[in-house]
Amino acid sequence: MAFIQCDFFSEVLGLSCSMNVVLPQQTTRQVGMEGKATREWQPTLYLLHGWSDDHTIWMRRTSVERYAAAYGLAIVMPAVNKSCYTNMKYGPNYWEFISEEVPAVASQFFRLSDKREDNFVAGLSMGGHGAFKLALTCPEQFSAAGSFSGALKSDWGREERSPEWFHIFGDEPSEGTADDMFHLASELKKSGKPIPRLYQSCGTEDFLYSDNVAFRRHVDELGIEMTTDFRPGTHEWGFWDTDIRKFLEWLGVPA
Repeated sequence: MAFIQCDFFSEVLGLSCSMNVVLPQQTTRQVGMEGKATREWQPTLYLLHGWSDDHTIWMRRTSVERYAAAYGLAIVMPAVNKSCYTNMKYGPNYWEFISEEVPAVASQFFRLSDKREDNFVAGLSMGGHGAFKLALTCPEQFSAAGSFSGALKSDWGREERSPEWFHIFGDEPSEGTADDMFHLASELKKSGKPIPRLYQSCGTEDFLYSDNVAFRRHVDELGIEMTTDFRPGTHEWGFWDTDIRKFLEWLGVPA
């Protein structure tokens, strides 16, 4: 595997930003006589960070590079700061950045597949919110999504993070909007569009557990299939290291 630290200028955000990228490294036996790799376009996982983290955290706290090597999977890990993966009320347009610019820029720089069946998204906590938001809003772009200890209720951070929350959403409630996972799931079901495969995990001692249980009940009522892994655990990296390994196994991407 190759590890790339990529700094680039975002036209959407109007500032310099970063993403870390892991790419499969093919052996010489996989390269033809003309030096052309036999697998040019890589299936890709967009892996999202949580509220207090950045684009470096997955590489620093888990063995995701080692796990991904078995599947020949590229991983793109962008930085979005404390944005909730949305176009902020008083800040940059991070939804446009993550849903449009990051995939376009990453595909420009690297040999990433643009096929729906080759694109996946996952994340932890705030990143779980972002992952399901991408999958439920852009089902033609992603074929599978994973939320690990995801912040799935629309008001998950309003009381604890009120000043920062105000800059993201203002005074307006998130319920029934593009940042409400329950609303997005209902709208996608009604749309008749293809529904991505969904994977959800959360520790039974996690402070977000009840929200995850509520979301599970909601998709069950809608008739949307979702693989769920509720098991003993809290909001911590040992849990998420196991999550990313299990998720990659669940994806079943052929090496």
